[in-house]
Amino acid sequence: MIWSPNQRLEPAGHGLGGEQGPPAQPAAATARPGPAAGIGWSRSRAEQGPGQRHVTGRERSRAEPGREMDGARRDGAKSGEKREREPEAKRGEQRSFLPALESQGATILHKTVCYAPHPLPARQFDQNTTEPISFYLSSLEELLAWKPTSDDDFNVATMPLANREPPLHSKRPRTLVCHDMKNGYLEDRFIQGSASRDPYVFYHWQYIDIFVYFSHHPVTIPPVTWTNAAHRNGVSVLGTFITEWTSGGKLCESFLAGEAAAYHAVAVQLGRIARFYRFDGWLVNIENALSEAAVRNLPLFLRDLREQLRRDVPGGLVLWYDSVLQSGKLQWQNELNEKNRVFFDACDGLFTNYNWKEEHLERMGAQAGERLTDIYVGIDVFARGEVVGGGFETDKALRLICKHGFSAAIFAPGWVYEHLGKENFLQNENRFWGLLAELLPTHRISTLPLSTCFCLGMGTGRFSAGQEEEVRPWYNLSAQEIQPLFMDQQATGGAGSWLHTRCSLQDAWNGGSCLLIEGIIPPDARHVAVRLFSFKMPAPPKLFLSLLYKLEEKLPEVAVTLELTTWNSGSCHVGNNVGVATRHQPPPLPTPPPHLSGLLTGCGRQSMAGWIRRYYELELRDCALHDLSLILSRHQPGLQERRFSCRLGEIQVLDADNLRSSLPRVPSLEASQVLWHKGPGTNQLSLSLTLRWSYPSSQARCFRIHCQGMARPRGQVLPLPEQFLGVAHNTLYRVVGLALPEPPPKESCHVEFFVEPVPNEGAAVERSRWGRLVLVYSDPASTSTY
Repeated sequence: MIWSPNQRLEPAGHGLGGEQGPPAQPAAATARPGPAAGIGWSRSRAEQGPGQRHVTGRERSRAEPGREMDGARRDGAKSGEKREREPEAKRGEQRSFLPALESQGATILHKTVCYAPHPLPARQFDQNTTEPISFYLSSLEELLAWKPTSDDDFNVATMPLANREPPLHSKRPRTLVCHDMKNGYLEDRFIQGSASRDPYVFYHWQYIDIFVYFSHHPVTIPPVTWTNAAHRNGVSVLGTFITEWTSGGKLCESFLAGEAAAYHAVAVQLGRIARFYRFDGWLVNIENALSEAAVRNLPLFLRDLREQLRRDVPGGLVLWYDSVLQSGKLQWQNELNEKNRVFFDACDGLFTNYNWKEEHLERMGAQAGERLTDIYVGIDVFARGEVVGGGFETDKALRLICKHGFSAAIFAPGWVYEHLGKENFLQNENRFWGLLAELLPTHRISTLPLSTCFCLGMGTGRFSAGQEEEVRPWYNLSAQEIQPLFMDQQATGGAGSWLHTRCSLQDAWNGGSCLLIEGIIPPDARHVAVRLFSFKMPAPPKLFLSLLYKLEEKLPEVAVTLELTTWNSGSCHVGNNVGVATRHQPPPLPTPPPHLSGLLTGCGRQSMAGWIRRYYELELRDCALHDLSLILSRHQPGLQERRFSCRLGEIQVLDADNLRSSLPRVPSLEASQVLWHKGPGTNQLSLSLTLRWSYPSSQARCFRIHCQGMARPRGQVLPLPEQFLGVAHNTLYRVVGLALPEPPPKESCHVEFFVEPVPNEGAAVERSRWGRLVLVYSDPASTSTY
């Protein structure tokens, strides 16, 4: 039985399949503290008097997670709102800047401040802040009525599933992680992130193949932040379709016990949802008894869903959880056998219950036949019931699964966070996966470019180009970048050498973290090496490599460089040298190639924050990329060991033929869903709106959103300092609770919004290519404008 770790009920009679009460309600979301979102002239909360508080984008509802999503949907403001023209201005000099801005490609939007309520749909937007949120569906009626609208755009994953080797559908054993934490939709439901101080993150993606987002809601749609993070690392994401208890039985009977059209309609909707939100399939978990008619149609429904998904989501998966039997009885088997085989035959794989012993595995070998790796043997990390392993002894179960050649399904690895606590979470997480590493097959990168700043999707501050621009906690898994091979490992280079890799939140180049590598160069060795990434792909004719690093101490005798290993069946040509070659350490370029000087910047220089950038060029023929390692060496062996601490801020492996010397401009911006608020006794307004734009998805890592307002002291028009608002991982962004000055009587004010694309290569984009929108706003009684 799949149940949340916060359910501590003891099983009765048969493993986790005893009679239990309904699942506990999810815990309340963490309130998200933070300063008011202003443009430099807004007072802080400490300075605001009674009654002057306005809701900002960093505040959160203290209600139960997901509660606001259960209500009926409401109509929200639509895109393309009608422009409201103000009367002609009395002073021409005040409006003279508008034609110039329009000629520069800026969008000019005129709005009259209006306080009429225009609530946005409760399903897709937080009702306290209007921030976009991820959601689930609570009933069969909601599922069948689902139709996508523009309000769903925030929930669409922007990161396509990265290619990887071996492919998911190869015959090797796979690893599935089923994420279940307090019924889901906690801080991860906030699509633009939250200010969670100690959030749960998962980052050992290279060891897993499938990620299931699980909750006890009937239709669990994975939060888009999880889908983006998993896809970036080549991992497929499944939602959950679950029925349980008496209500689940009634739901099943309503669509399974009748005509084929009823279950076909459910299959069609599940396929459409996966296609629209861009995730990769479903785990189907029927944890209630079924009538004879319903269970007869259940395999037909699974086949229908699989066929529908194959049309809608190429490579999509339907997995079945070991629960109900062919007879309709709810009885967990902990194995594949003749009682549940009919469901296995109708879908792509079986996720077994957790109370198995080795004899179950022995029996399953004959049952599975050629589909041995389509059986995902369940491991409950919380070790409830009579299970093998669990906790830091999960490797005991995994060893038996590997011995018999099955795939593994690791349920609730969030045990590390929930049971051991938030303190030292990253250290405990590395320990947990380090104990499993030798038993888990990894997958390799098979496409370029590779560009990562090692951001975990969280931080205690936010960095940009090595400078800390915000000092506050943040959490957004869409910002998580490709992760390296973590682990304590014996390094190559000599006896006594070692290397330890881990993420560090104390410093970063971009985002919230960097990769910290600590170790020892032993006395008898010149260097140590640590493998960071594995590849399996043909090498392009010419590569550019980029390394950004910082040594914690001034160690002139320690050199840092990259080593690329190529691999082939017998021959590899490097430059003009023909022969078998495996390891390459090209010298750093003194300057980047002239045609790429604008893209490859900072060559050989040290930044103000101490970061050093190195570029390398490598010409290859008839090679396959295999490994990328970091080499730390000293010029001569010494009599003493050499300790070191090195931070990696960025690594790039770029195909020279695909580098662009220039990037497209962000075209005109659109603004919609504009909402105004004014608290009693204040002369400040609060603005929320949605910005939209278009941009090639393959050319931008993310977008940085800025704004700048104008103040009007004593009739003068003065620009205020530009402010960074946040990061968008889609071509839309919800500005929430932005503090603006109230326009003087018979006057207008304006605020400018800027969208800065951040290319995959990380170079700065010149300001003339940013998107720009000017919002001119006035009081309803105003008779003049810019």
